Amino acid sequence: MAAKRRIVKAHKPDSEDSFIARAGDVFGFERRPTEWKGWIWCFDGSGNSGWVPESWVYVEGSSCTFLRDYDSHELNVKPGDEFEILEIESEWAFGKSSKGLLGWIPEDCLESSGISA
Repeated sequence: MAAKRRIVKAHKPDSEDSFIARAGDVFGFERRPTEWKGWIWCFDGSGNSGWVPESWVYVEGSSCTFLRDYDSHELNVKPGDEFEILEIESEWAFGKSSKGLLGWIPEDCLESSGISA
């Protein structure tokens, strides 16, 4: 069940570009240093690349296969905004902004208790 939370810390994406993959897609990957545990850097030969939750892929050798559809789109949020959490993954929340946009934000941007619906 989705939970509504208020934004307590602003988040602005570093890039407007999204990394998109579909279940069954195969990409190369690297384990790059990052502050976020559970994320790997995935890429293909055409320049499509981005951070992906490692639990969303099957890693074999130097490649990974997506177990589900993925879109890395991050949302621009500010304190006071509402956010409907649809999923939490490796310290990030995926959900819907008060403007109806779907995307990811760091979990630490959210208040710790829910808003009454």
